[in-house]
Formats: sequence, structure tokens, C-alpha cells
Amino acid sequence: MAQPGTRPVFAPWNDPEQKPLIQFKNVTKKFGDFVAIDDITLDIYRREFFALLGPSGCGKTTLMRMLAGFETPTSGTIMLDGVDIAPVPPNKRPVNMMFQSYALFPHLTVWDNIAFGLRRSDMPKDQIPTRVEEMLRLTRLEKFAKRKPHQISGGQRQRVALARSLAKAPKLLLLDEPLGALDKKLRQDTQFELMDIQEKTGTTFVIVTHDQEEAMTVASRVAVMDHGRMIQVDTPDRIYETPSSVYVADFIGDVNIIEGTVSDVTDDKVRIDWAEGQPKINGTIAGGLAKGTHVHYAIRPEKIAIATQPPTDRANVIEGTVHDIAYLGNISTYKVELAGGRMMKAQVANDRRIARREITWDDKVWLSFTDTAGVVLLN
Repeated sequence: MAQPGTRPVFAPWNDPEQKPLIQFKNVTKKFGDFVAIDDITLDIYRREFFALLGPSGCGKTTLMRMLAGFETPTSGTIMLDGVDIAPVPPNKRPVNMMFQSYALFPHLTVWDNIAFGLRRSDMPKDQIPTRVEEMLRLTRLEKFAKRKPHQISGGQRQRVALARSLAKAPKLLLLDEPLGALDKKLRQDTQFELMDIQEKTGTTFVIVTHDQEEAMTVASRVAVMDHGRMIQVDTPDRIYETPSSVYVADFIGDVNIIEGTVSDVTDDKVRIDWAEGQPKINGTIAGGLAKGTHVHYAIRPEKIAIATQPPTDRANVIEGTVHDIAYLGNISTYKVELAGGRMMKAQVANDRRIARREITWDDKVWLSFTDTAGVVLLN
């Protein structure tokens, strides 16, 4: 139970008493000989904002289309609220889908676009205006109710599509790259609006995206997919901080990945040989590893400090030369060349004016990090 004044932790996937809203049970989908979805088992819970993340062709859209009813599994079962939805046609499912194109009717006003689906539902006609007004308030579109889609901005059109999708109070809303048509700043603002609306309505959202930042921002959990399989399903912070594989570490955010061999193991500490003439990397492991095991060491650039003098209080110190600098406003990324030509990135918050920074191109520098900063991965 949450303490008074604290926000309760939302983690139904950790509660054995909670029943999933959506269950994929050994679901496979083939198109001829091509396996688009490969034996996936997955639970998604009520009120979740769940993200399917992966590169083009990984199977995330196929998974969503099966939920919507546009595709049927080759084998396996998909349950929605305890019911096998395979025999249920798309228009009879308590599911709505919002497309990247928004698919608004250009000749109808914002008000009529939102009302369109309600007029074809079994909702009593006298209740429709109240529901439309409620959706306009939820999406802050009251002032634009009488306008046509071409008379409002891209972000407002996105909110009209969202209001229309939520009007029939579906148990599940599917969002297919919903913010892809928006510019970066508007997309970031709209991500927070989506989260706010999802929290207010309590509707379960499943979003398909290839944008890692978007998935990490909006989702309660993220499923990283590749070649029709779930590689890792976890909360955004765990996906980023404790990836289960090199693929996930490399796909999410920026990372340095170093191959090496375990040379020493003591309790939860490990030493890794990785390059001739370089000091061993000192790391931390959760489980036992045998000496001689081939491993990958993944460390995020922001976990690495960069200095013009070698520090004396860090577990790992590596010497190099600044090869390149990327100035990104709030942060700078330093690309440092190590002995033998290997490159390593360090990232620093720009908390000083640019003229007062002490490190520049071709400077000799020392990179340093703690023994808990990186993750030791076997594959």
C-alpha cells in the first residue's frame, strides 16, 4: 500500500492477483513461408500504456492488426478480457484503432467527426451530444468544434482522431505510429498529452512505434521486438538500465559495447580483458560467470566521466584523445579515440557556458566510470 502523500506504484504485472486484459498464448502468424510473429506469449493489463517497439519488419504492426481483427493468427490464441477474439469480427470488438494518417472526414466539422462513430452505434441519440462535448473537453478542442480538419493544425487533428477513437469508450485503443506526422517539438508535447488523456480515461493503450524516445516517454512497459519475437518486455527504466541482450542495449539509446573475456570473478565482481595494453574493465554481475567466458560490456555514454587529468577514485580509467565533439545544446557527446583506434563515447551535461569548457578536439583525456556503471551481457 502506498504511503500517505505518495503516488501508488502502477505495476499490475507484478501482482499475481491481477488478471491480464489481453493475453497472447503461443501466437504465430505466417504469410506463406514468412514467419511474421514467432510463438509469442504476452500479457497486457488494464490501464496500461503498452509500447511495441522495434525496427521495420519486426512484427509489431502485425501483432496490432491481429488485436484489431484485420489479421488472424496462424496458430495460438488471443484473449481479450477472458474471451477468445478470433471469431469476433473487427466491428464487434471493444477495440478502436487510431492510424498515423488520422483518417478524418474532410467535409465534416471536428464535432461531427467525433460524433460519426457514435451515430452508428447503439448509443441513444439524445446522449450523443453530451458524449461529444465530453470528448472535446478531454482533448481541449472546444474552441475548434465547428472547424473542418483543414482549418486546424496537425497536432489538433491528432487530438480529433484521438477523441473520435475514445468516444465509444473502447476497452482497448490501438495507436499505429500516431505521432509520426508531427514535428519533433509538437510530438514531444503531444506525448505528454497522450499520457494525461490515457490516465484520465483509464483506457488500455497499445502503441506501435519505432521511436525509442517516444516509447520510453509514454509507456508503462515496453516490448522490444525483433524478427517476430519478444526480445525483452519490461519497464522503460529497466529496458534502458538493465538490457537483457546486446540487441536491446544497442537498439535503445546510445551505448558503448566492448567485447572481452572474463579473467577474474570474485563474488559479484568481475574483471574483463578486452584489448591488449589496456587496463582490465572492472564490472558487477548478478549471477556467476566462469573465467574465460566471452562477454559484452555495455555502458551508456552519460555514465562515463571525461577529464584532462587521470582520476584516482574510479574503478575504471582509460586514456584517449578527443576525436570529435557533438554539441547538442543541453549535452555534449565526446568521441574519444583509444589506443589501437577504438572509439568510445562520453556524454556531459552542458551546465557551463561553452566558452568556459576545458576540453576540445585532439586533447589527451581520461575516461572513467564505476564498477556498477555498465552491464555485463552474454549475448
